[in-house]
Amino acid sequence: MTPTILILCTGNSCRSHLAEGILRQALGPAFQVASAGSKPAGYVHPLAIRAMAEIGIDISAHRSKHLDEFLSQSVETVITVCGNADQACPMFPGQVNRHHWGFDDPAHATGTEEEQMQVFRRVRDEIRRVFQAYASGRLDQQKVVA
Repeated sequence: MTPTILILCTGNSCRSHLAEGILRQALGPAFQVASAGSKPAGYVHPLAIRAMAEIGIDISAHRSKHLDEFLSQSVETVITVCGNADQACPMFPGQVNRHHWGFDDPAHATGTEEEQMQVFRRVRDEIRRVFQAYASGRLDQQKVVA
């Protein structure tokens, strides 16, 4: 069975989608990667989509969803990327691991669109460093188990 990794944030509009796209690309088909929110915004932020396109990852088909959609699924690992989601996070069936790595919310960036994009890029790059390192560890761990 393919392990499911669920990335949670409050609004499921920026950070969790950045992390989902990066982790999905880094892990490949060996893992199922999804994201959700405790209070979903109902959309994926256009600047998050643009920031990911700049590094060759298409998240334009992602949708903002509530974490309740995953309560009946076997979720092996839950990763929260904001403090509010970490506090609101329930236990999921089959959950073995839980991690919290907090990042600034780029949706709160102000200024011109280009100034906001600078914040989205910074947060994207911070998320990429953390999640690519995590993916490398998971893939190494999988080799040892196999």
